[in-house]
Amino acid sequence: MNISKGNLTHWAERTDMAAAFRWTARLNMHEAVANHFSLAINDEGTRFLMNPNQMHFARIKASDLIVVDAADPDTLQGPNAPDPTAWGLHGAVHRRVPHARCAMHVHSIFATVLASLADSRLPPIDQNCCTFFNRYVIDDGYGGLAFEEEGERCAALFDDPAKRVLIMGNHGVLVIGETVAETFNRMYYFERACETYIRALQTGMKLRVLPDDVAEKTAQELEGYPEQDARHLAELKTILDGEGADYAG
Repeated sequence: MNISKGNLTHWAERTDMAAAFRWTARLNMHEAVANHFSLAINDEGTRFLMNPNQMHFARIKASDLIVVDAADPDTLQGPNAPDPTAWGLHGAVHRRVPHARCAMHVHSIFATVLASLADSRLPPIDQNCCTFFNRYVIDDGYGGLAFEEEGERCAALFDDPAKRVLIMGNHGVLVIGETVAETFNRMYYFERACETYIRALQTGMKLRVLPDDVAEKTAQELEGYPEQDARHLAELKTILDGEGADYAG
């Protein structure tokens, strides 16, 4: 949907992105003025909206988002251009992964704890964890900040379209999807699933792990659940609007 406001295009997408930034900050899943979200706005996926360099998620507005061209390194010379790690990671994802229309990278606490364990698998111990059964990739080859070479390496791990979460060992998590609502919803529930697992480990008790067939059945049922992601984001926007938040400005 290419709705414009003033001289800015893709206003609906910008508004969704801004709401996602605001709520991510409210959930304390942000990383101060680091971390990045992006959304492709052309058919090729090479042009995308992204947060400007080092602006806190809690104050990002729709009009603040910049347009980045993954096929043009000169885009880094523009005002508020993304930092080199944002360019390295998101540029590579949008060049390499056609089904990644939206990408959200955070260092949220529980996902990062999982990424810091020697065994970063997420066992299906509850319904939320089942959501991600056989649907994530674990990167155990962390090579430093996500400059271009590291970004390309990470993007190449999304070679299976069914796996849309990258557990970035020693780093954080990268979630991809078709829309802002889908991607934010997936990121939210992944963090919730990680929290359940980490807190269960902290009890020191034996885990009740579901059988693979039940976990897969549950994952498929959740994938087919109608409109949950869109309604989730719509409710968050309604809450923000009711509070008089300026995210849509």
